Amino acid sequence: MSSEYLVLTLGAAVAGVYVFRDVIFGTSSKAPPVVTSNSKAAVEGGGDPRDFVARMKAGKKRLVIFYGSQTGTAEEYAIRIAKEAKSRYGLASLVCDPEEYDFENLDSVPENCAVIFVMATYGEGEPTDNAVQLMQNLEDPDFNFSKGEHRLDGLKYVVFGLGNKTYEHYNFIARKTDEKLEEMGATRLGPRGEGDDDKAMEEDYLEWKEQMWPALAEALGVEEGAGGDTQDFVVTEETHPIEKVFLGELSARALNKTRGIHDAKNPYPAPIVTSRELFRVGGERNCVHIELGIEDSGIHYQHGDHVGVWPTNPEIEVNRLLCSLGLWDRRNTTINIVSLDPMLAKVPFPVPTTYETVLRHYIDISAVAGRQTLGILSKFAPTDDSKQKMVKLATDKDHYHNVVAEGCLRLGQVLQYVTGHDILAESTPDNTTLWAIPFEVIVSCIPRLQPRYYSISSSPKYHPKSIHVTAVVLKYESVGTAGVPARWVYGVGSNLLLNLQYATTSGHEKLVEPLLMEGEKLERAHVPLYAIDGPRGAYNANSVYKVPIHVRRSTFRLPTNPRTPVIMIGPGTGVAPFRGFVQERVALAERTIAKHPESGISDWGTMWLFYGCRGANEDFLYKEEWPKYSEVLGDKFQMHVAISREGPRKPDGSKIYVQDLLWEQREKIRDALAEKKGYVYVCGDAKNMSKAVEAVLMRILGEANGGSAAVEGQKELNMLKEKSRYLTDVWS
Repeated sequence: MSSEYLVLTLGAAVAGVYVFRDVIFGTSSKAPPVVTSNSKAAVEGGGDPRDFVARMKAGKKRLVIFYGSQTGTAEEYAIRIAKEAKSRYGLASLVCDPEEYDFENLDSVPENCAVIFVMATYGEGEPTDNAVQLMQNLEDPDFNFSKGEHRLDGLKYVVFGLGNKTYEHYNFIARKTDEKLEEMGATRLGPRGEGDDDKAMEEDYLEWKEQMWPALAEALGVEEGAGGDTQDFVVTEETHPIEKVFLGELSARALNKTRGIHDAKNPYPAPIVTSRELFRVGGERNCVHIELGIEDSGIHYQHGDHVGVWPTNPEIEVNRLLCSLGLWDRRNTTINIVSLDPMLAKVPFPVPTTYETVLRHYIDISAVAGRQTLGILSKFAPTDDSKQKMVKLATDKDHYHNVVAEGCLRLGQVLQYVTGHDILAESTPDNTTLWAIPFEVIVSCIPRLQPRYYSISSSPKYHPKSIHVTAVVLKYESVGTAGVPARWVYGVGSNLLLNLQYATTSGHEKLVEPLLMEGEKLERAHVPLYAIDGPRGAYNANSVYKVPIHVRRSTFRLPTNPRTPVIMIGPGTGVAPFRGFVQERVALAERTIAKHPESGISDWGTMWLFYGCRGANEDFLYKEEWPKYSEVLGDKFQMHVAISREGPRKPDGSKIYVQDLLWEQREKIRDALAEKKGYVYVCGDAKNMSKAVEAVLMRILGEANGGSAAVEGQKELNMLKEKSRYLTDVWS
């Protein structure tokens, strides 16, 4: 018997003992057993590793679930579907990143199996990076599957899409996937699901899946109840050398301090070169400007790219859950985690680690608690009363919306709420009711903490050694209800950046409640403080703070020919990428003028920047910089500013916004687009601003063609989009 087989057999035996521990030992003690585990134990199908059908057959999987995911959300839903298939119907699933597989044999999926596509739409109706090849195969009529045809007769499939209705191409990729599969003869099981991130993605998913499951069960000939509650993971308390324990490091390279490529799987701890407040000091809002050093990191970026900042959870939420889960005194205990089915659910973060580290660095305990998660955890409620409250939140959609969604309650706060504790009080073991929730259930229910993305506000030609971030700090008031008082809610990523700004400019010892405005009622605000020193103090070197980052590529780019006119519309922090655009042109102009002092940039196209803010001395971002850029670019850079709470008004007394300034310049805009083949870029609010800008552009283009905005204007705007001359970087 080989050593590998022995380890695998031992691991399976230990897992079996763990799952049936109550039957074998007659005890319900939640103290985890100390076992030896093998985190790499997995059944592989052998043969071609890119052949998903072979892996399905080898692992006896009747479902294969492909996810097109850019930020990790679609992957989370794919895993949830797989878990529910197993618990409700006993169906085993293979959860796949489509980038890792070939699709020639999509027509060879066994008749008693089904394929599920969980597809997010990215950018301007584009597939996510990992789903590009999949979509090309589905859309290309010349792509033949294994039987020599572009047909999928007999294939059973399910589609759930993730989108946002404030974007023009809402759930375009899910709809396109459904359309192409149907054209090729495949049969959809149940309705196509469409989740709207602008409203309630979770509720859309819950409503859809209750229609989908019966259709899938009937088609596959399975009955509900064939599954059962099974663990995804085994958590064990173990002893490891401290230098081998992950305390917040995001990769093995970071733990071992070895060099390598820095990307989403191995973020770079970028030192903060400088930071400052961009809004008026003492005002109601904060906007952080932070410059992240990338010298000698191997990281390269282009104007228009995004930077992913990897946050941590605020300490108040970490401590809240440590108390609720009875882990306060064991917070630093080393644990290992093993997946019982690695093809269904991989351990989502590096191990071994500690309880505290998982809650602080690795799982998203700061998100609003999901209704399905509350249903899973209700069985662990410490009293009948708290169980009834938890079940009601999980099953009554309106009650959940009023209490949890409107109250913006995180998981730890929900556990306090249903046990009658004050969610505004700082948690301690003495004032918190213990919930006997196994930690493996927490790991299974709560998704991985994901990076927060920001448009880079600099150009590598102007700032080759640093990446600049411009971020408004998210802070808003929740809706108060009975038992859940209104309070301030803080965004995780932007408030981490604000903590770092204060630490960088004031020194860590002065970082005391930096977000409170004068006169703020302390009982209504829990200011989020973070463990900004990082694992083992790695993010604080002699008071030079660091934050882990990676760069995500974008197609939001200037035209390569500087003779092409550029129209940029970006109110508020929507101006961030355009600061990089202008710097890009300034750097090129300086070189051009030095090389050709006589002609200079006389034949360049004009850059128009339409910017908006509330007040000239309140939130006018980079107000002091724009004149300096104008000194280089001259009349090739024209900036138009709408100051909504000051300055002139329309004849009817209403405020002037960027779209109004665009209309005022309609003759020049029309000429730039119709005659000089200019480009339009829009960055900022997707719900209102970008739609208003489109309406004005359609009016300008429609009149230029002697028609209406609705007909000719829409046609011209669509043409700009098709030719990638109208690009957006918007959010809701």
